[in-house]
Amino acid sequence: MGTDGVDSSRARAVLDLTLRVGEALLSTGASASDVTATVLRLAAAYGVTSVHVDVTFTSITVSQHRGHDQDPLTVMRIVKARTTDYTRLENLHQLVRDATDGDLDLAAARRRLDGIVRAPHPYRRWLVTAALAGMGASVAALFGGGPALVLLAAATTAVIDRVQRRLARKGLPAFFTQVVGAAIPTLVAVGLLFLVSRTGIRLEDLPPSLVVATGIIVLLAGLSVVGAALDALDGYYVTAGARSFEVLVLTLGIVVGVGVVLALASRAGVPMAISTTTQVSPSIVVQIVASTAVAGCFAASAYAGLRASLVAAGTGALGWVTFSTASALDAGPAASSAGAAAVVGLLAQVLSERLRVPSLAVTTAGIVPLLPGLAVYRGLFQLVDPEPMSGLATGLTTLFGAAGVGMGLAIGVSLGTYAGRPLRSRMDRWQQRALRRSRADARE
Repeated sequence: MGTDGVDSSRARAVLDLTLRVGEALLSTGASASDVTATVLRLAAAYGVTSVHVDVTFTSITVSQHRGHDQDPLTVMRIVKARTTDYTRLENLHQLVRDATDGDLDLAAARRRLDGIVRAPHPYRRWLVTAALAGMGASVAALFGGGPALVLLAAATTAVIDRVQRRLARKGLPAFFTQVVGAAIPTLVAVGLLFLVSRTGIRLEDLPPSLVVATGIIVLLAGLSVVGAALDALDGYYVTAGARSFEVLVLTLGIVVGVGVVLALASRAGVPMAISTTTQVSPSIVVQIVASTAVAGCFAASAYAGLRASLVAAGTGALGWVTFSTASALDAGPAASSAGAAAVVGLLAQVLSERLRVPSLAVTTAGIVPLLPGLAVYRGLFQLVDPEPMSGLATGLTTLFGAAGVGMGLAIGVSLGTYAGRPLRSRMDRWQQRALRRSRADARE
C-alpha cells in the first residue's frame, strides 16, 4: 500500500493506463505539457496522486512515490511510431474527460483505450491523398495560378503523397523521403521550363515556381513546428530541442531535393528563369477562399473530424486575413506571419475547449497557408541561377528571409497560445503543475 492508500496491483494498472494514454498522445504530436498534465489528471482520477512524469521526444516515464520504506513504482514506455491522427487525439481527450468526471471505471477505461488505439483511421487512404491534392490545388490558387496550373499542382501533390507512402513502407528514412518528395515538383517545374523554352508559352501564363512552392508547403505542413514552439514556451527544452532538430533535418531534405534537381537542370542546359508575378492572387476573395481550403484540406488529410476540419478552415481564413492586413500596413513578412500565427494560436486555445476539438489540429492546420514555400524555392533557384544579379548572396538572403518567416510563425503560435490559456476555463492543478517549470526564474 503506497502513500495514496492504493494497493500495488491497482497502482500498477493505473500507471499502465496513464502510460499508454501518454504514449498515444505523444505519437500524435501533443505537446509535452499537455501529455504531462493529462497523465497526472488521469492518475488522480483513479486515486493515484503521488506521481511524477518525465516526457522526452521518444519516451515517457511515470513513477509513483510510495513512501520512504518502499521502492518507487516506475514504468517507462517508448514511443515507437508517430502517426498523425487528430480523431484519435480527440477520442483520447474525451476518454480522459469521462474518467475525470467519474463516468469510467478502470477496467472500462482500459477497454476503451484498447478500442481507440486499435481502431483504423476514420478515412480511407485514398481520401487522404484526395485531401492533399485539394490542398495543393488551393495553394496554387492562393499564389495566383490559373486553372491549368491548379490541376497540375493537385496532380503533383497526389504523386508526392503516393510516392512518399510507398517509400516509407519500404523503410526509407524520413529525410530521404523528403528529398524524393521535393524532387518530384522540381522535376515538373524543370519540365515546364523546358516546355516554355521550346513552345514560346509565356512564363507568366504557366509559372513553374508555383508547382514547386506547392510541393514545398505540402512537405512542410504537419512538421513539429507547433509542438516545438509550445514545448519551448512551457519549459520542456529537451523535447523542444528534439522536435526542432527533426524539423531542421526534414526541411534540409526539402532543400537538398530541390537544390539537386535545379543544379542538374542548370548543368544540362535547361533555360532557367523564374516568374516575376505576384506571390499571391490579386483577388482578396480568392485568397480567403483558398486559405480556407488549404487549412481545411490539411486537417482532413491528418484525419481530423468534420467539426475540427471546419474550425481549422475558419481559423486558417482568419489567420490569412490578419496576415494580409499586416502586410498592407508594411509590417514585413516575418512580422505579418508572426501576427497571423498569434491569432491562430489564440483562437485554437479559445475554440478547442468550447467546441471539443484538439487545439493542436486547429493550430497546425491554421498556419499552413502562411508557410514560406515560394520564398524557399526562390532562394534555392537564385543559388543555382547563372544570372549575374543572382547568386550566392541573393539566394542566401532569400532563404534567411524564409527562415525568418518560419521563426515568426513559431513565435506567433507561442504568444497566441500563452495569451489564450487564461481565456479558457480555470486551469486545474495538474495543468498548473505541468506548466510550473515555464515560470521558473533562473536568477532565484
